[in-house]
Amino acid sequence: MTKADLVEQVAEAIGPGVTRRDCALVVDGFLNAVKQALARGEHIEIRGFGTFKVRRRRARMARNPRTGEAVAVPARWAPAFKPSRLLRGQVERLDEDGSPGGGHGHSR
Repeated sequence: MTKADLVEQVAEAIGPGVTRRDCALVVDGFLNAVKQALARGEHIEIRGFGTFKVRRRRARMARNPRTGEAVAVPARWAPAFKPSRLLRGQVERLDEDGSPGGGHGHSR
């Protein structure tokens, strides 16, 4: 799903009276608010959906796949998403419905 697909679904959910352009502004505003909060090190909790937060990744040794040479990867901050129990349950039911299994692949 692309951002344009998301805007389309939001517009359909709201119904007539709100333009696609207005929906795009809302989607962009939401995404920018999430990005800014994460850039400040804050976390965002959306009940029934999940939590966006930043996590500290430890320094580690990795390998260059081309040369096999060991490479030091420094510690860093990385964005993370933890789904709510409700969302996790809905995704787990995909296998039961005979829909795409295991959460692999992309839908478009």
